[in-house]
This record gives sequence, structure tokens and C-alpha cells, in this order.
Amino acid sequence: MDSPFGLLAELTYRCPLACPYCSNPLNMAGYGDELTTEEWRRVLGEAAGLGVLQCHLSGGEPLLRRDLVDIVAGAHGLGLYTNLVTSALGLSRPKAQQLRAAGLDHVQISIQADRPAVSDRIAGTPSFQRKIEAMGVVKELGWPLTVNVVLHRYNIGRVAEVLALAERVGADRLELANTQYYGWAWRNRDALLPSRAQLEAAEVVVRAARERLRDRMDILYVIPDYYSRYPKPCMGGWASRQLTVTPNGDVLPCPAAHSLPLPRASVREDSLERIWAESPVMTAFRGTDWMPEPCRSCPRREVDFGGCRCQAFLLTGDAARTDPVCHLSPDHDLVARAVQAANAGTRADDAPLIPRPHQVRRPAPGPGGTSRPVSGAQ
Repeated sequence: MDSPFGLLAELTYRCPLACPYCSNPLNMAGYGDELTTEEWRRVLGEAAGLGVLQCHLSGGEPLLRRDLVDIVAGAHGLGLYTNLVTSALGLSRPKAQQLRAAGLDHVQISIQADRPAVSDRIAGTPSFQRKIEAMGVVKELGWPLTVNVVLHRYNIGRVAEVLALAERVGADRLELANTQYYGWAWRNRDALLPSRAQLEAAEVVVRAARERLRDRMDILYVIPDYYSRYPKPCMGGWASRQLTVTPNGDVLPCPAAHSLPLPRASVREDSLERIWAESPVMTAFRGTDWMPEPCRSCPRREVDFGGCRCQAFLLTGDAARTDPVCHLSPDHDLVARAVQAANAGTRADDAPLIPRPHQVRRPAPGPGGTSRPVSGAQ
């Protein structure tokens, strides 16, 4: 068993956006009892003791935590490399300067499209211009800037324009990540899944941009699992190098594992070290002994580790099944039918989407653990 390399600290599921592709859990109200500042400091200390080097501060929108600067300072003091994963709503110049002084190392800003009207419609709130302004502040303060764009049927046709936008704002890295179908994205899968023609056209554009910008920008392009011959490994292998701590202290091997029917493990009840080494949620699919056929005898079993457990569960109801994305899976037809529907040419581009709710309607702790009402934005 290796030590974990990265920690995804999901500080809150509150968010001012309502993106229909969000992977946050459907039952967000169950995560309203957020860890306090001191609890997060303890978790970060235990993570550093386990060998974690990178801490990704995410959500929801982590800027809605009024103690974010204190959390960053605590992580920095432990020697962790910190990355803020944000919508940038709330990343004012004064807040950015505070985070810079606290030791934040990197900023990743999401944007929904290259045009204000499309971006704001997908986000569910006017946000495009504020994101662009925040990117300017990030560059002025000297941070490395990653721009993240989740691709789907409604924006993948404008990849060239998205690349041009990333150039204009001076992004050091651009993540073009096709939607992964968990959480709210799972609810909207049939409307969001792009066609094969859309994907192929986007890949041509991305290849050309990678060549042209190879000395200026790192470009990551992730295709949807549904169009892959083999599945992706779950975070490099289930509970092998990464772990996630949710807003209420639950510990998961990946951010989508909240959907799985596994015993709960919480930093409020046990140490991170014991959870990583011994808890069923971490050990259930670690390694290869759990695998069914055809994974058990497959030469790729230590390459993709049977694929994504969360995807297997969502598609088949059994987390121990071979990921149906794999063309060798006995359940592959479940994926093939979805792909066939996406390429049937019968869907309208204005098909209704189910937005992620803005609000989590439960009390959440403020700095030091005091309670306050929870709302979508502050």
C-alpha cells in the first residue's frame, strides 16, 4: 500500500453556480454540517503526516468559506502545495492578496464557454466577466493559472474559441475535460453527451493547438469515458495515491464515491491514517483481488484496475462489476446504447437540463465552528 500523494479537500458544497454537469452529490443537504477551521487544520496535519504533498482546495465554491485564508495558511505551514479550484466568483483583488500572503501556490478557474451569454446560461448566473477579471488578478499576482472548461454537447463545438480565450488571459495550463457522468451530470447525461462527430472535430483542433502552443501552454484534453475502448483507472487505482475529504468529514477514495453503498468513514470519528489503511471504503477495491472476470484474467488489470467503481455502480447497480465502458465488459451494451442515442441526431440543442441547486439548506460552521445560515453566495 502506497502513501497518498494528493488530498482533495472539498471545503463546502455551497456554490453560486448551478452547472448541470456538476459531479457534487445529489443529496447536498447531507453535507451541510461542515468541518470547522480547527478540524480542517487537524485533517491537513494528518494528511501531511501520511505523505500527502498536494492539497487541492475545492467544493462547491471554496471561496464561500470565510476561513479559507486560515486554511491555506495552515496547509502552507505544513509544506503542502496548495491549489485553489474555484469558479472565481468572490476572488476579489483584496481576497486574492490575502491568499497570496497566506502561501497559496496555484489557482484553477473554471469557465463554462468562451462567450458571456453561453457561459452564463450554463453556469446559471451572470459570471463570465467576473471570471475574466479574476484571471487577470491571478496573473498580476504571479500565480500559475489553470483554466478549466468542462466540455459537453453545448460547448464542444467552440473549442477553437475556448483555446483563443485561454491564450488571451495568459493561461499556463488549459484543461479541456469532457463531462464525467456523476452527480448532477449523471442526471443530465442524455442531454450532455456529445456526438462522435463533435468529439472528432474537437480533437483535430486540440492537436493543432498543442503543436502551436507547446512552449507556452500545457493543454490537457480528456475524452468522455463512453467513447473509450478501455476504461480509465479510478484515480490511478482505487485508494492508491489520492483521497478526498468531503465538507462534513467523510473520507472517500475519489470525489464521486459518495454514490457507493460502502460503510462511512469520517475524520470526526477516526484518524486519517487509520481510515487510509484500514477502513472498508478504502480497502474495498484496492488492488486486484476483488476483481471479477473478465478483469481478473485481463493483462490490463494493473493498468486500468477494472475501471471506475462509481461508473460501474451507476450503470449496473453493482460497484464490483467490470466498468461497462470497457468493450470486454458483459455490460458494455449499456454504454453502447447511450452512445448510439447521442449520435442519432434527434436531440435538440435546447433540450432541458436539470441545474445543480445553488443552495444547501442546513446550518454550516463559520470560523472557529460557529454556526451560520447556509446560502448560495456571500
